[in-house]
Amino acid sequence: MNFAGKVVLVTGASSGIGRQASIDFAKAGAQTVIIVSRSEERLAKLAAEISEQHCQIVQHVCDVSSKEQVSAMGKSVLDRFGRVDVLVNNAGFAVFGPVKDQSIEQIESVMATNYLGMVYCTKAFLDSMIARRSGHIVNVASLAASFGVAGLAGYSASKYAMLGFSEALHHELRGTGVGVTVVSPIAVKTDFFNNESFGSRNPNYTYYSLDPRNVSKAILRAANSPRLEIVVPFYMRAAVWFKHTLPFVVQPISGTLFRSRLG
Repeated sequence: MNFAGKVVLVTGASSGIGRQASIDFAKAGAQTVIIVSRSEERLAKLAAEISEQHCQIVQHVCDVSSKEQVSAMGKSVLDRFGRVDVLVNNAGFAVFGPVKDQSIEQIESVMATNYLGMVYCTKAFLDSMIARRSGHIVNVASLAASFGVAGLAGYSASKYAMLGFSEALHHELRGTGVGVTVVSPIAVKTDFFNNESFGSRNPNYTYYSLDPRNVSKAILRAANSPRLEIVVPFYMRAAVWFKHTLPFVVQPISGTLFRSRLG
């Protein structure tokens, strides 16, 4: 995959999947990689690492859950570059625990970053993509976009919402030259589970977790794909198919598995 001459923007770029995707887009020849995160220190470290790839690196400190910050970031990027060729909506986190033990504010914060942050960033660049009849939006969801995971109700809801929004937008953009693809991985070896809410009740899904490089490869494929969704690893597509085809069989099994992780 070659992204020569492309302007790529990645949210949640300071760690995990976003960090790896930023590095890989640079290695794939992107002209400019715009890295977006709340952590200025981590962005600076990533920028120093990517600079070896002879790629222009632009750092933007931005909390994607803030409409105002995203609007300002979007205006700054478009004023400077005139376009974003590939938008990767990756920023996200989870709060772990039963719904009864979580506050409304905790659930709202997950939805604000994971779902509304994606909406804000999409809206910031969508009109310019349509006007140019060129561009691709990659939304990083999760297998939790198809399975309600006990202990991660807010997270699952945000990813279900992301998938539904992306599917509708995918249909709306047919014939415009702008694409939308969702990348839905299983658990990934990042600092996702380091959130203090997991504590001693860490569900330890990580024994089958993916390396961020595997998901990053899927993101780069997605940026050139006409498909709506890419599930990582590919064989988990079968699990999604069974869930939708035989829900009365799959739901009791998955429910029992996920409840066992609540402790």
